[in-house]
Amino acid sequence: MHHRTVEDLMTHGVVRVERGTPFKNIVRTLADNDVTAVPVVDDLGHPVGVVSEADLLRTVAGRPDPAGLLAQPSADGLDVASDGATAEELMTAPPVCARPEWSVVEAARMMDAHKVKRLPVVDETGVLVGIVSRGDLLRIFLRRDEAIREEIAGEILVRTLGLAPADLAVTVTDGRVSLAGTVRDQSLVAVIDRLCRGVDGVVSVAADITADGPGGPSGRP
Repeated sequence: MHHRTVEDLMTHGVVRVERGTPFKNIVRTLADNDVTAVPVVDDLGHPVGVVSEADLLRTVAGRPDPAGLLAQPSADGLDVASDGATAEELMTAPPVCARPEWSVVEAARMMDAHKVKRLPVVDETGVLVGIVSRGDLLRIFLRRDEAIREEIAGEILVRTLGLAPADLAVTVTDGRVSLAGTVRDQSLVAVIDRLCRGVDGVVSVAADITADGPGGPSGRP
């Protein structure tokens, strides 16, 4: 079984800014590249933070209301509420990073744990090599149903578990896998379910499988 990694899904040509990049240049970089956030890197290409539209809007929110209708922001708010603010002053730091060899599950769990929408990807030296977003991770669910079915029927059931092609019928609709048939051992049912759920693009698994052997209804050895 081949599982796509962060390296397979990430954006390789990463748009980035340096620590000293001013507010307006960051806004222009986001707009010109149609992105909502960029990593901030040091002179060696190591990510030191991420600056996003939300970070920039906090700067705007820290300004006085030109109409005079809103209360003045508190003095302990942003001290950089001006166009002269730099990426280093605006960014969220330290960045939460991923590695190219991570699985989709590892990256998704990291995003969920830290409540972030994207992860800069760094190599073994800590240099920025890509960026992966939530949308990138979800691309595995665009995989064709037939490709999923072929992997389950051929790679998992026949080559990995040694079942005959006629043992189980496999259908896949919109990523939902249905299995029906008979296997020789009850313990195989849980194994089949687990392996199928691990296939890229699988949304759910419904298994109508009976065991005709040890642990099965017939009780035959």
